[in-house]
Amino acid sequence: MNGRDVFEYALLRVVPRVERGECINAGVLVYCRAKSFVTARTHLDERRLLALDPEADVAGVRAALGAVEGVCAGGAAAGQASGDDAGRRFRWLIAPRSTVVQPGPVHTGLTADPAAEAERLLDLLVR
Repeated sequence: MNGRDVFEYALLRVVPRVERGECINAGVLVYCRAKSFVTARTHLDERRLLALDPEADVAGVRAALGAVEGVCAGGAAAGQASGDDAGRRFRWLIAPRSTVVQPGPVHTGLTADPAAEAERLLDLLVR
């Protein structure tokens, strides 16, 4: 074997006006079942967000992105999901929703280091 495991990822999109459907990428969720690993890495480009909606609630969006990171981290920061395993938390976070912060479609790949993969995807797809 080559030492790489299957991982799944989804972008986190900010849709400031849900009725318009316009969005910016603001983060990535990464899950690797073989390593019981889930993480969220976020980066909010405030200028791009305000270009879509000058009245966007930047603080609210940052709080929502922080909540996603908390669910991934587990423990007390995960709230009711604190007792769930990494896979269950990932599946809950990628469930479709009509909110300002939404998950995109799930994609797969192979990686030897899911944490490094999260950083790579954040740089490639968000920043």
